[in-house]
Amino acid sequence: MLKTLNLKTIVIKIGTKVLASDKYCLDKRRIERLAEQINSIVKKGINVVVVSSGAICSGMGLLGFKHRPSSLAELQACAAAGQAHLMQTYDDFFRRHGVLTAQVLLTQEDLNDRKRYLNAKATLKTLLKKGAVPIVNENDTISTDEIKFGDNDKLSSLVANLVGADLLVLLSDVEGLYRYENGGKTDRRPISVVDEITREIEQMAQKGTDERGTGGMASKLQAAKIAASSGIPCIIANGKGDTVLTDIIERRSVGTLFLPSSVKMAARKRWLVFGARPKGEIRVDGGAKEALIKGNRSLLSSGIIEISGEFKKGDIVAVAVADSDEFARGIVTYPSGDLKKIKGLKTAEIAKALGYKGPDEIIHRDNLVIL
Repeated sequence: MLKTLNLKTIVIKIGTKVLASDKYCLDKRRIERLAEQINSIVKKGINVVVVSSGAICSGMGLLGFKHRPSSLAELQACAAAGQAHLMQTYDDFFRRHGVLTAQVLLTQEDLNDRKRYLNAKATLKTLLKKGAVPIVNENDTISTDEIKFGDNDKLSSLVANLVGADLLVLLSDVEGLYRYENGGKTDRRPISVVDEITREIEQMAQKGTDERGTGGMASKLQAAKIAASSGIPCIIANGKGDTVLTDIIERRSVGTLFLPSSVKMAARKRWLVFGARPKGEIRVDGGAKEALIKGNRSLLSSGIIEISGEFKKGDIVAVAVADSDEFARGIVTYPSGDLKKIKGLKTAEIAKALGYKGPDEIIHRDNLVIL
């Protein structure tokens, strides 16, 4: 597939284990080689966005930590010191080739809010238009559990979606997704192409114990899933090789290639499903679920059974049925407090219950995605 792909923009995620020479130090030679390869890609007229880990690891060495700290304040201090050093290292090597770098730090909240999401998109697009290489990382200095992406694998897939990339490359310290044989104990070999990420493929990721970082193969498969639904192919490859990026651009077989889905989700719906995190949950009855899925209908108050979480009008919420997983996601037209007052009511009864007349639809079908 790569041989026929017209590459205009690619996103390259570089993991900590690619960048670190030991536990607490950046491997400057490897960063130099990566910068050389990325420069050669840029010179071909291809836009490149780098999503880079390594800030906390670098900061641990700079601040004298012998083990990874457990407190949030210490981790954020490491991120603050390490991010500056990481960016300086990238910038030094890229400037040797006349390439400008730009730091972009994001949190989950930046993508939850549609306006901030579009602002981030415009910023990245402008940097690429000017020939710069944006270097993106999670803003660990201020991130908490509530606003963290979780790992840079997911962040890279969201960034790929954000900029409309033609390819996502995940560089780690493994050759790709391994096929485990003999009960997963011996005789492993990397899979060259994955057409679809099935449950069997996901189970292969659980068997692997090669990665000790935040992400691991399971998170890389999730990133590949997000990319696939956006129509973006994804490659997982070993980033320690001196020519890995050059080989990929030259269409040589490297790592594991995950093919994109044949049905590409619309940009706004991709944001609803992947870009934003639900602020709460609405549980509905079986009739409402059937109307949403089979009838392509909007969600009405009469089908709502239970409300959980605190959210405002315009927030994204999950939709589920009792004792089951989320099956849909959408933008709600009422705050959670008001929904608790009108759940189960007919549309004509809303105004009396609330003292004002709001929309008939709790979630309009245009703002709803079936998962």
